[in-house]
Amino acid sequence: MKLCIVTHKVKRGDGQGRVNYEVAKEAIHRGHHLTLLASEVAPELENHSQVNWVEIPVNGYPTELIRNFIFAKKSASLLKKSRSNIDLVKVNGAISMATADVNAVHFVHSSWLRSPVHISRNRRDLYGLYQWLFTALNARWEKQAFQTAKVVVAVSEKVAQELVNIGVPRSRIRVIVNGVDLQEFAPGIASRQKLGLPENVTLALFAGDIRTPRKNLDTVLHALVKVPDLHLVVVGNTEGSPFPQLAASLGLTERVHFVGYRRDIAEIMRAVDLFVFPSRYEACTLVLLEALASGLPVITATATGGAELVTPECGVVLSDSDDADALAAALLSLVSERILMQQMGQAARSVAEQHSWTTMAQTYVDLFEELSNAEHRSHPDLSPSSRSLPLPFGATGAN
Repeated sequence: MKLCIVTHKVKRGDGQGRVNYEVAKEAIHRGHHLTLLASEVAPELENHSQVNWVEIPVNGYPTELIRNFIFAKKSASLLKKSRSNIDLVKVNGAISMATADVNAVHFVHSSWLRSPVHISRNRRDLYGLYQWLFTALNARWEKQAFQTAKVVVAVSEKVAQELVNIGVPRSRIRVIVNGVDLQEFAPGIASRQKLGLPENVTLALFAGDIRTPRKNLDTVLHALVKVPDLHLVVVGNTEGSPFPQLAASLGLTERVHFVGYRRDIAEIMRAVDLFVFPSRYEACTLVLLEALASGLPVITATATGGAELVTPECGVVLSDSDDADALAAALLSLVSERILMQQMGQAARSVAEQHSWTTMAQTYVDLFEELSNAEHRSHPDLSPSSRSLPLPFGATGAN
């Protein structure tokens, strides 16, 4: 099969980029040939004999909106020239103006635009206006892209419902949850002292962007006031964040530990006792799966994509992200029962083990092969030899 993936990045260390990286590796493993229309590609893929990377450079443009538009236009132009020699095209959202067979949806901008915590509702300035325009245009372009795709992949049940809400037939939606690195994120013992964390206390973890109210650290802090035996470590860039000041005003300075942006999040997860993340809006967050893989009980909310993975055996899912009393009650129920937390942690790991990157990638490539085989059956004149002609992309970009 000749597969083309259109995406900005195909590399580890980037959420959407990691998904496409793992899918690309699985496709190569099965002997398929791959064309990557992308701005960045991992070196091991760039130099692989089964991979043809066509670079679409966009870094020189001033805003993400312009970069995305240029990328979408250039990728569509490249695909138009050689679409007849490709068996299947996979894209993400409105990343290309070209028609795709599979559109994998990590974020539905129509739903985000309606969210009460959308940036434009909290920033009444030029930046807020830009964010509104960025989201509104993406919402419009996405709807057009979803209408033409044969299959739309949702990364969570929440995203699947959001797609239905904007008119995508449920029969064309598949749910494929993102994966997690089960080796990097695993239960274990880590030195709190080396990590700069308090010892001999029960410690919860919150991780995410804390410069806006979207991730909902404010409700976590208000709930923490009612759970006196619990400390909280907060991973996230504090520059421009209102939450250190809020923690101080609530008398939580001694129990809330802001550690800034960290790359050793896997080690931190091995050093804490539970994970709390009742986000007000999330399509599907990798950090939730990483916490489950690390063997942590999880407290989250229905507004968080991926919350459907959190069973009563491994955590608590709140119906209202802003209910500080319910969050405090959930925290108290765990803090007071250390054996229960340990049991939940074991159950959390079992859940995560069903969602490795390998499992996710295999599910995607199974889908590609299913669609390609169906297309071949409907066009029997396309012989295997005619379907493996070399692609004429090489002369237009990097290889």
